[in-house]
Amino acid sequence: MNRRIRADEVRVIRGEDSSDSTVMHIRDALEMAEDEGLDLVEVGPNQSPPVCRLLDYGRFKFIQSKKQREARMVSRSASKQKDVRLSPVMSDNDVETKINMTKKLLAEGAKVRVFVRFRGRQRAHPEIAMKVLRKVAEGVATVAKLEKPPGMEGRVLSILLAPSPQQKERDRQVKSTPVATTSGAPANGDAVKE
Repeated sequence: MNRRIRADEVRVIRGEDSSDSTVMHIRDALEMAEDEGLDLVEVGPNQSPPVCRLLDYGRFKFIQSKKQREARMVSRSASKQKDVRLSPVMSDNDVETKINMTKKLLAEGAKVRVFVRFRGRQRAHPEIAMKVLRKVAEGVATVAKLEKPPGMEGRVLSILLAPSPQQKERDRQVKSTPVATTSGAPANGDAVKE
């Protein structure tokens, strides 16, 4: 960067679209960068002559770190696994509430572990818990795929659900379709003056 570049001649790229490039002496390139208030950054050191770009290096580093932070946030939220706890003895409307909660979590892109925790003598009748898990799995079948079948882990019977690829595609299509306005009516709601 700037005075640390050791080559005698460099190819200087200017502009956002990288269409303007010129081979010049390093002194002239540094003067040009200082005149424009930018930095001369070496982007292709293995080329002959080395390729340099005129840009605001501080702003460039800020934008790069912001993109990396956003990418980490997205990957962190997408890779999280959410839990929904059920009971072997639940009423139907409680199960419906848990189904809606599970659908909402799946729509956010998270994997959902639905589990039933047994207490005391409930462990003697796992078929009751299987019935509750089956109800939930059937309730979210349109938006989820079963990633891990029912399995016992200690006192817990659980399944793992992941968002289905078809649902992701539908969400992508809904986001990409433009909002249509009614024909003849102004888009901003103002009355048309004649």
